Amino acid sequence: MRFTLIALFLASMGASANAQVLVIGSGLAKDCYTAAETLRITAREGLESCSKALNHEMLSQNDRMSTLINRGILYMRNGNYKLAMDDYQAALEIDDMKGETYLNIGAAHIYQEEYAEAKTALDKAIELGSTDLYAAYYNRAIANERLGDITSAYWDYRKALDLQPEFEVAARQLERFTVETRAPDAGGSPV
Repeated sequence: MRFTLIALFLASMGASANAQVLVIGSGLAKDCYTAAETLRITAREGLESCSKALNHEMLSQNDRMSTLINRGILYMRNGNYKLAMDDYQAALEIDDMKGETYLNIGAAHIYQEEYAEAKTALDKAIELGSTDLYAAYYNRAIANERLGDITSAYWDYRKALDLQPEFEVAARQLERFTVETRAPDAGGSPV
């Protein structure tokens, strides 16, 4: 499986990253994947393909899960976070060990300004080894920054860029930081 999609801008913070899930084969589920991966067709057309695939095609469990995640991405693109989260939850019911699902849940929480929940989901995406770890670290950096943990945000942006050196959005975020080296605290004497 291949998971990538960097899209949608989060207010003045920059982009949040999503991971669409490749569907093997052809048909409506493949059209759904293409809609989630690219902006060549409208989200509405993509949602229609996804829903038809889920309702009318014989899908393997993996393709069903992938199609739910991809439809969730399209719902997020339209700003319908409740339906996106419903699809991500349904995907978790099929397989709760896919980091990509948690990556998208984290992104949905960021868009809803639910940063603590986003961080929890993104921690799980990283723990499970999401194929797009750079995106999970990037999104967790956004959540950490919004929660006031600037140091963790810096290191997560740094890790995102280390994992994906061409990830210009992370590089731009890092430009906002100033790193200072401080001498160890000289106060007091050893006991």
